Amino acid sequence: METVLNFINGKQVASKGTTVSPIYNPATGEQIRQVVMSTAEEAKEAVDVAHRAFASWSATPPLRRARVLFKFKELLERDFDKLARIITEEHGKTYSDSIGELQRGLEVVEFACGIPHLLKGEFSEQVGRGIDVHSTMQPLGVAVGITPFNFPAMVPMWMFPVALACGNTFILKPSKTDPSLSIYLAELLKEAGLPDGVFNVVQGEREDNEVIIRDPRVQAVSFVGSTPVAASVYRVCAEHGKRVQALGAAKNHALIMPDADIESTANALLGAAYGAAGERCMALSVAVTIDDATADKLIETLVPKVNALRYGPGIPKEGEKENDFGPLITQQHLDRVTGYIDSGVEEGATLLVDGRGKKPSGHEKGYFIGGTLFDNVTRSMRIYKEEIFGPVLCIVRAKSFEEAIKLINEHPYGNGTAIFTNDGGAAREFSYHIQAGMVGINVPVPVPIAYHCFGGWKHSAYTQLNAYGPDSVRFYTKMKTITTRWPDQYHIENAAFSMPTL
Repeated sequence: METVLNFINGKQVASKGTTVSPIYNPATGEQIRQVVMSTAEEAKEAVDVAHRAFASWSATPPLRRARVLFKFKELLERDFDKLARIITEEHGKTYSDSIGELQRGLEVVEFACGIPHLLKGEFSEQVGRGIDVHSTMQPLGVAVGITPFNFPAMVPMWMFPVALACGNTFILKPSKTDPSLSIYLAELLKEAGLPDGVFNVVQGEREDNEVIIRDPRVQAVSFVGSTPVAASVYRVCAEHGKRVQALGAAKNHALIMPDADIESTANALLGAAYGAAGERCMALSVAVTIDDATADKLIETLVPKVNALRYGPGIPKEGEKENDFGPLITQQHLDRVTGYIDSGVEEGATLLVDGRGKKPSGHEKGYFIGGTLFDNVTRSMRIYKEEIFGPVLCIVRAKSFEEAIKLINEHPYGNGTAIFTNDGGAAREFSYHIQAGMVGINVPVPVPIAYHCFGGWKHSAYTQLNAYGPDSVRFYTKMKTITTRWPDQYHIENAAFSMPTL
C-alpha cells in the first residue's frame, strides 16, 4: 500500500508514528493509499527546520522570491492534468471542478508574484524640520497552514504563496483524507528553486494542531475548517500571541426576489447548492423567498432540475458526459449528511426531492448521495441552523424583504450570501444591510478574485485580516516605521522632556 509521507527540509520523509489512516477513493469506497500520522517530535522538527531556513529566505530579495513563484506557476500549469486527477481520485469532485479549484489557487500565486510592488512601504518627506518618515513591511517568521479536505489545492494556495513571497517559511498540515496533493505541491516548489526547509508538509490528526501552533517559533497560523475547531485555534493562538486567521463554517443564503428570472435563478442555485456535492464553504444552501408565489414558481422549476442531476465518479468513462457532482468524501460524512436529511423530515420540513440511498450503477460502494430539496424549512430546524456540507438545498418562505434580511442577519454564520433580482435599489439595500462578508448580486458563488480578499463575518471567521488579497500581505508581515533626522541637518541644542510634536 502506497504511503503518503511528510516533506521536511526538501525531501519526503517517512513518519515514525504508529497511527495509520486509510485514504479512500470516494467513488469506489476502496482504499488506495495510507498516511501515517506524525509524532509530536516530527512536528517540532518541521518547525525547527523552517525556523532555521527563515534567516536566509527572509533576506532573499523580494524579486528573487517572486521568480521562484513565477516558476512554480509555470510548473502548476504544466502539471494541471496530473494535479486535477489526484484531487478527483482522493476527494471525489469532478475533473472540471478540480481544474477550477487549481485555477483559483493559481490566481493567488499570480497575485503573490507581484510581491515586490506589494511590499513597498510608505515615505513622507519633511514631516518636521529635517525629519523624514518611512515604513517597511518585514516577514514574521514561521507560518502554519491547517487546511480542510474540500479544497486540497486551492485553500493551501490561499496561504503559502503570499506567505513565502513575503519572506516567511511555511508548514502545511493538510487533511488526512486527501493529503497526496500536498506532497506534489512541495515537490513542485522544490523544482521551482525554493530552498530546502522553506516549505514543509506535516501529516497528522486534528489533535496535533496544537503541537505546532503552541510552538513559540510559529508566528502566524491560518486555519480553515469547522467553527468549533476554528474558535479553538483562534483562542489558542490569541493566548500565545500569534497572528491567526481561523475560518469556520457557513450557511449561505440566497434571497430570491419576485422580479428575478426564475429559470436563470434556478440554474444558478443548482450549481451553487449541488456543485462539489455541496462540500463548499460558499455553497448556497438556503433559498429565501418573500412571497409564496415566488417560492411556488421556484419549486416548480427546481424539482425537475434536481431530479435530473447527474452524480457519479469525477472522471467518467471515455465517451460519457461528465457528471454534475461526485461522491462525498467519506462514509462517515455520508452518514452525517443522511442524518441531516432524516432530521429535516422528522422536524416537519417538506421533502420535495430525496437523494438518500441512491447509487450510480457500478459504484454501489461509493459514498454517493443524490441532490436533495426541502421546502417549508423554518429557523428552528437543524437543517437550517447547522452547516450540512452536502447536496441539500432548503427553501425558507419569508413574508417580506425586511423579514428576509432580518432572518439572514440573525443566523450565526455570515460567510457569503446572494440576491437574485433586476431591481438595483433592492440589490443596493440588500448589499448595504446584509451581515455577511461576501455578497453576490445575481452571482451565486461570490468568491472574490485573488486581488480582493476572502473572508466571512460572525462565527464564519475569527480573524482581523482576511485570506489572500491585500489583507494577506498585511497578515504575513509586520510593519516597521522609521523616523529619521541627521545631525548635519538639525542640531539638538537642549534636552526635551515633553511629548515631541512636529
